[in-house]
Amino acid sequence: MSKRFDHLVLWEESSRRAEEMKYRYAMVCSSNQNRSMEAHSLLKRQGFDVSSYGTGAHVKLPGPSLREPNVYDFGTPYKHMFDDLRRKDPELYKRNGILPMLKRNSTVKTAPQRWQDNAADGTFDVVFTFEEKVFDMVIEDLHTREHVLMKSVLVINLEVKDNHEEAAVGARLALDLCQEIEETEMWEDSIDDVVAAFEKQHRRKLLYSISFY
Repeated sequence: MSKRFDHLVLWEESSRRAEEMKYRYAMVCSSNQNRSMEAHSLLKRQGFDVSSYGTGAHVKLPGPSLREPNVYDFGTPYKHMFDDLRRKDPELYKRNGILPMLKRNSTVKTAPQRWQDNAADGTFDVVFTFEEKVFDMVIEDLHTREHVLMKSVLVINLEVKDNHEEAAVGARLALDLCQEIEETEMWEDSIDDVVAAFEKQHRRKLLYSISFY
């Protein structure tokens, strides 16, 4: 009983913090599995208003060899992938961290979502990508949308290798940068200084661009 109460208190605190946040954030990688979900999970626990997406045509997970990836459609529940891979080769997918990752993902949301199909989710203030190719795809997609609102959106690329260790590092760096952005009165006025300070402190180069909804 007390454990359920503790969870309820934590959820209420997280919801209250999310209401206090100024900005909406999106975390984007290729398949909405590793880098974007690691960051989504961490920011969600910290009370941020955060979503996550992938930009690929399909969701790809490592298979028994490079030529044999596991391919799923976006919208396929993480639990379905978990059960499918556990049936195929539980030892392999436990050893390479895929099963623990999918289990974690299923506690954050139901299924991977595709960035290009997210118009119904509304607008974001800040979009993080973790690979330059993904950054380019997000920018291109935003440029092709109808710019009805003329609401600015900041797109930042923080280059992160697609493995579990680097994803954890990338998530903490993304959280640090989001906290800095959250402290600004208007990110448009101070983003150059925020990025310069981040690059100096962490010795990581960032790409960033401003687009519109």
